[in-house]
Amino acid sequence: MAGKHARSSSRSRRAPVSSFGSRTDIGCVRDHNEDSLIVAPPLYVVADGMGGHAAGEVASEIAVDVISRLAPEHPDGEALAFAVEEANRAIIQAASEGQGRAGMGTTCTAAMMEGERLVIAQVGDSRAYLLHNGKLQQITRDHSLMADMIESGQITPEEARVHPRRSVITRALGSDANMCADIYEINVKTGDRLLLCSDGLSGMLEDHEMEAVLLRTRDPQRCAAQLVNQAIGAGGYDNVTVVVADVTGFAESQRKKVALKTKVFVAFVLVLFAAILAGTAFACHTYLNTVAYLAADNGKVAIYRGLPDEVLGMSFSSLERTTDVSVSDLQPGVANRLEEGIRVDSVEAAEQLVSEYERDIAERSGQNLPASANKGKADEADGADSADTAANSEANATDGASGASATNNSSAQGGEGGQV
Repeated sequence: MAGKHARSSSRSRRAPVSSFGSRTDIGCVRDHNEDSLIVAPPLYVVADGMGGHAAGEVASEIAVDVISRLAPEHPDGEALAFAVEEANRAIIQAASEGQGRAGMGTTCTAAMMEGERLVIAQVGDSRAYLLHNGKLQQITRDHSLMADMIESGQITPEEARVHPRRSVITRALGSDANMCADIYEINVKTGDRLLLCSDGLSGMLEDHEMEAVLLRTRDPQRCAAQLVNQAIGAGGYDNVTVVVADVTGFAESQRKKVALKTKVFVAFVLVLFAAILAGTAFACHTYLNTVAYLAADNGKVAIYRGLPDEVLGMSFSSLERTTDVSVSDLQPGVANRLEEGIRVDSVEAAEQLVSEYERDIAERSGQNLPASANKGKADEADGADSADTAANSEANATDGASGASATNNSSAQGGEGGQV
């Protein structure tokens, strides 16, 4: 964007949804630039001042200042037209107060484009074009004598380009306090391209020439510069101002939604991965604190909590205790297995296995068993003694009964003898 009156509005607006470019130039004939413009997405404005030295410049500046301040936040044809009509009244008031000069005015083409909606408020012969499906279409109608004559069939478009009265404007800001702007509301789509321009471009280049530049130059800023350069190359008889804005439709909002979804998905995956790692770590920790194994420790059988394996030099076990069982007293097969570790389900299972080793060693060596084993033997002996005592008691009872019978028999015999 270049030129004294090229500006972007300082008014706070939402993030643009269009890629855009702009340029304004004094041209080859005029001694100053009376054009002004706004590029503040979603608002775009081109104003071509009229009225002689300084006056046209003042009128176009007043127009863009008022429109920038009063334009709606989002595309609204009636609200945008109201801003343009307020600019008209401001120019008339300024002229009456001695700012600029009486009779000064300006054309104005104001557009707002957001998503797939385009609204335009237009006065004068500055134009709005839309490149749609590779074809350039003029959206606005010129408020000029030439347009009226072409519509009435008095002249052809080709004759109008060289007509001596081709610069006569029939409607402009600053001429009539009751002036109304034409309103256009259009649905656009992604891939379309909006072109706003003063008659310094449309008066120097034919539509097919502008279409060719718009088609071959994809970057909007380079495209705007190329159009201005081509108009100057064709003579540059007037100030030239161009705004090019690409329609991205809902691509930007969709991109943001996709980016947000991607971030949420990545965050979910990371949280899930962290949860899996935490769960795995907890499960491993629980498992390692549950399982156990037996191994040799300085010639003794030792109980370890965990696993006997190592990974990258890292041990996953801890010594629970070293028993009094000597490895040399074990069966050869058991002793060999201790070299790799005898795995069991728990420390309690390991303790039971050690007890079995102790009993086996005691039985093979004829030595007394440990206290727990001796207690079991004592209980067995006590049980045997009790059985013997019971048997003796039963025998004594039998003998007593036999004695009693013998006595009774003797008594009976004695009685019988007495009777005899």
